[in-house]
Amino acid sequence: MGLPDTNPSRQGQAAAPDFDARHFRRALSQFATGVTVITTRGIRQTAGDPPFVGVTASSFNSVSLDPPLVLWSMATSANSLPMFRGGSHYIVNVLAATQLDLCQRFATLKGDRFAGVDYRLSETGLPILGNALAWFECHNRSRYDEGDHVIFVGEVERCGIREGGGLPLIFQSGEFSTICPLRD
Repeated sequence: MGLPDTNPSRQGQAAAPDFDARHFRRALSQFATGVTVITTRGIRQTAGDPPFVGVTASSFNSVSLDPPLVLWSMATSANSLPMFRGGSHYIVNVLAATQLDLCQRFATLKGDRFAGVDYRLSETGLPILGNALAWFECHNRSRYDEGDHVIFVGEVERCGIREGGGLPLIFQSGEFSTICPLRD
């Protein structure tokens, strides 16, 4: 173990990384995450524009129980960023292992990602995906620009759980899987 850095000229500043972006991404990929689809209202500029937008995100976690807060992040280069940044509400849909097709659809499909998708509308008129393991309807409480992403903190107003439960969709090391409970 080394001694703490006591150099007064570096107080409050991070040292330059001793790795490249590829190595950092590989290290991050070792952390298994659940997979979500975040949905909100779209900006309709023409009659053909879809009414809703949705994006796949694995950067979701809880922040606080009181008040109930969650967070997720989105790349600043994402085309749908203005809808999420400017909207008052969004839904975090936690995907089941059986919903890999939805994960891929909301990660890659151009156009109306909701065409033919099973969903119902929340109290604020936003899509809750059918068969999601859980969902969180959030007020868009705060946003933080950090690096090449925006961190969204949502205050949960309503949430639900799928009857009967199910296994979650998991992403780790560039692959999708689900959990296998450990037993003694």
